[in-house]
Formats: sequence, C-alpha cells, structure tokens
Amino acid sequence: MNDEPDKGERKHPGQASRQDRLRLALRENLKRRKAQARGRSETTRADDTSDQDRSK
Repeated sequence: MNDEPDKGERKHPGQASRQDRLRLALRENLKRRKAQARGRSETTRADDTSDQDRSK
C-alpha cells in the first residue's frame, strides 16, 4: 500500500556496517547475560542444597 522501502533495505551504505556492529554487540551481550544467569541459578541451587543438608 505504501511505497516506502522495506526496513531491511538501507538508504545509506555506511549504516550497513553500523547495523552489523550493533547486531553483533547485542548478540554478544545476550550471550554474556545468559551465562551470568546460568551461573546465578547454579549458585542458587547449590545454596538450596546446602541449606537442606543443614536442616536435617
């Protein structure tokens, strides 16, 4: 209906490399945050297990 280009198309060629850098940075950030969350959940599980051992 509208004649605007798709969002995937870029008007400026320099923005392509910027978009790629931003995409990569977001992906790396997500990986790091997931690893941190896994580390926290493992620590929490270990703490819960040791708490249960103490209550016996």
